[in-house]
Amino acid sequence: MESSSDEEEVHTFVQVVSHKYNPDNFPYSRGQGLGIVLLPTPPGSPVKDRLFLPSVLVLNDCSVSKAGSGSDIATFCAHVVELDLSYNQLRDWAEVSTIVSNIPNLDFLNLSMNPLCGAHLEPDLAPCFSGLRRLVLINTHISWSTVHTLTRHTPQLEELFLCLNGFSAVERASWQCPSLRLLQITENRLQLWAHVRHLGLMYPGLSSLVLANNRLLSVDDHQDALTRLFPNLRSINLNNSGLSRWDDIERLNFIPNLEELKAKGLPLLEPHNSEERRSLLLAQLPSVLLLNGSAVSEGEREDAERFFIRYFQERGGHELPQRRYHILVSKYGELAPLAEVDLSPRCITVEVVWEERVELVGLGLEQTVSELKKQLKSRLQVPGQGVRLFYIDRDMCSVLGPEEMKCGTRALHSYGIRDGDQILVVPRAKSRSSSSSEQ
Repeated sequence: MESSSDEEEVHTFVQVVSHKYNPDNFPYSRGQGLGIVLLPTPPGSPVKDRLFLPSVLVLNDCSVSKAGSGSDIATFCAHVVELDLSYNQLRDWAEVSTIVSNIPNLDFLNLSMNPLCGAHLEPDLAPCFSGLRRLVLINTHISWSTVHTLTRHTPQLEELFLCLNGFSAVERASWQCPSLRLLQITENRLQLWAHVRHLGLMYPGLSSLVLANNRLLSVDDHQDALTRLFPNLRSINLNNSGLSRWDDIERLNFIPNLEELKAKGLPLLEPHNSEERRSLLLAQLPSVLLLNGSAVSEGEREDAERFFIRYFQERGGHELPQRRYHILVSKYGELAPLAEVDLSPRCITVEVVWEERVELVGLGLEQTVSELKKQLKSRLQVPGQGVRLFYIDRDMCSVLGPEEMKCGTRALHSYGIRDGDQILVVPRAKSRSSSSSEQ
């Protein structure tokens, strides 16, 4: 049995790689691995003479807390381009930099769920991150000063993930990271547009900004400021933000290249059903081509704009988005309210003739012939044998005569039945073999 001290043993990056990818543990035979690294076996080396390593190296949830030998890392990670170290125990940026500095072709690094809260990245260690294009720091509780140190030394960085870090503010850096195209900063505690403004000033090249699940209260900048702030932004995600005014939606039009918006879960839209929400958003955002993940057609846009005009006409200007409303009225004019259409099932009254009896019966025209037979057998107490139904048009019976209603699945409205017409109920002959099954 292993001693309790083994449970507290430090797991280094080198040890974990050696164990996970050595030939004895790797599930493929020689020659089928994604990459083979040959290395010497110095005295005391924890690795064997060869390892099967992929170029995309996944070491998540392996309890890694230290780097280990930098020379060993350099030897068998020379070809690695993506590294996933999420859910480990790295607490020191010096250990992270030892790993990264010995992987010269590293393009993607995921450090999510490592306890880096309070850890400080010294500027002299930061240059080793310079080759990164994608960096994931979800739920690390990293400080803004460390974010700034990293982005200052990653001139090729294109994607940055800062979700679940407890940020209630954005500290602005004195320099920019113009290469950044995608920033995800979801599930934080940002509320003020001033913090979003800082993001725009620091990352002027952003084409996609994901702010979902922050309680952002407003969009406070005006046209000139928004045009300068996000000159390249094409997509913004505001799901579950706190926006509650139509003016905030209207101001998004000032972002000059905005084409995609996600805006579900807004307090502004809570009183409306899903169709109304989409229409009201579309009418406000003429340049948006993709709304909540669905493409917008020209016909849908026109319908939405007309709905928008009628919606605010009915409310007498209450909470009216002035600018957009007047633009649309100049385009379509003042619109009359839509006529109300009753789509409820149609009902008529007919004369039902059964033997010597004549009764007035109300019929729903959406029901089928089979359903009508069941209704009449119950109402008229028709004996167990089946019945035949004949439709008699009161105006045309002298010309056409009765029409037998044979098809049980046919809807009544297809016969053109009107108030005052007749339905003749005739018992089916007992000798017919079908009488036992006719309903």
